Order: sequence, then C-alpha cells, then structure tokens
Amino acid sequence: MTKKKVRDATQGFERSLVSPRKKHFALRLYITGTTPQSVRAVANVKKICEEHIKGHYELEVIDLYQQPQLAQSEQIIATPTLIKKLPLPLRRIIGDLSNTERVLTGLNLQ
Repeated sequence: MTKKKVRDATQGFERSLVSPRKKHFALRLYITGTTPQSVRAVANVKKICEEHIKGHYELEVIDLYQQPQLAQSEQIIATPTLIKKLPLPLRRIIGDLSNTERVLTGLNLQ
C-alpha cells in the first residue's frame, strides 16, 4: 500500500469520527381520521423529523379507520401513537407529539 493511500484512508476515518453517519429511523404514526389531534400529531412529527433527522427517516402514517386490523396486530390502544421501529429498541409515544423534548427522548435523540 502506498503512502498516499494510507494517508487518504486515515483522513477518511478521522472525518467519520468527527461527523458520524446518522442512523436511519423507521417511524409509524397511527391516527384515527382527520381529528384535530391527529392533524396536530402529523404536523408535529413531520416538523420534529425535518429539524432533527432530515434525510434519515421514513415516516408512515396509518389511519386506523382505513386499516382497523393493524390496531390489533400492532397492539394500538390509543391514538395518535408513534412507533419507532428502527433503530432498536422499539419505542411508543402516545399523544399529539406536541412535547418536543418528550418525543426526542423517545426517539433517543437527546
């Protein structure tokens, strides 16, 4: 290995330590129709994701009025419910997600 390749590899490693790659988040938000609380939850989670994990998340919004079978399979007992599938561990946050600090803690971003 030439000296230049070693230096390039070392520099790349050092850069990755300074700015580590962000984890990819897989999120599911369960809502019931277009109630004010559901609309607020969608807006709040989108805002939080865009501010804190922009480009590193997938958000799936599921209306339980349209897919009621998912409530049982995912054990949803209240809505809105945000489930963080990835990165592990799985987390659930219930409510309209207006408490940003609580949501960030639930997503393990604080």
